[in-house]
Amino acid sequence: MPTPAQKITTPAQTEQDILDFREAQLKDGRASETISSRIQVLHQVSQICDINDTDIIKTWLADTKNEHGFTKACTWNNRTKTKFIDTYSAYLKQKNIQWNPPKYTAKERLPFIPTELEIDQLIAGASKTIATVLQTIKETAMRIGELTQLKPIDIDQERKRVNITPEKGSNPRILPISDKLIAMINNRPKDTRATYKTIFQPRTKTLRDYLCKQRKTIAEKLNNPRIKKISFHTLRHWKATMEYHNTKDIIHVKTFLGHKSVTSTMIYINLEQALFTETDDNFTCKVAHNEQEETELINTGFTHVNNRGELAFYRKRK
Repeated sequence: MPTPAQKITTPAQTEQDILDFREAQLKDGRASETISSRIQVLHQVSQICDINDTDIIKTWLADTKNEHGFTKACTWNNRTKTKFIDTYSAYLKQKNIQWNPPKYTAKERLPFIPTELEIDQLIAGASKTIATVLQTIKETAMRIGELTQLKPIDIDQERKRVNITPEKGSNPRILPISDKLIAMINNRPKDTRATYKTIFQPRTKTLRDYLCKQRKTIAEKLNNPRIKKISFHTLRHWKATMEYHNTKDIIHVKTFLGHKSVTSTMIYINLEQALFTETDDNFTCKVAHNEQEETELINTGFTHVNNRGELAFYRKRK
């Protein structure tokens, strides 16, 4: 009988199984970002134990002190274990293997929300490409997978709008962007613009690697470790929180993010209440009668609240 750390399936067979799973995920229409992360974690675990043996997988997940001879102990928290179990269950389903997954209770935590100053400091210190990526997500709250799909035709420079093709079952949306962002997109290095059909590097892992290296340098330079916690998705959380703070309209935030259900959006009510304690909210309100007036208000910091007929209502804090 092999010990838990020993592998029954050959490395070649494991690699083929993972490739087959990847093809099945593509056929099922899974987002490229989801597929990439799932394949990565399966490869990672396959280097430690036999991923085709469910009992070994269960043992490894519980073996935090490495008492069973694995090459590496499981150091994941319960949230990461739960996420892996979801991936592993999909992998087993594709292979028609039944299993009873272990149950781990993940502690619920609100996302980390940096200050706008910290975000702007990161953008200012990053390379042109990463700074443009960060500014895009800061203004639009799009997912990184949506950003990597952007093509030049999706940027309406005259109307100052971006057309977002959704992922993960979200809704498409057209959102306003600033003159600053348009200039940053146009001013990226020429070799970068000529390499891809998309506006940005299409590999999300490459962009994340660039961000990790640059934010570490910037955090150390500014002596602010919080900056190392800022991810691309952090900016989506920040923008959604600010949209709710400025409008107090959860349906607006749902539409802005492209959520199918408002249930996914409700977290931003808690985030806004946790971050902002003032009760006396004073605003300057403006009404836009046409597209030009709307653009002017957006560029001066006003946030859209709602529409009545052909009138668009905006406000910003005094």
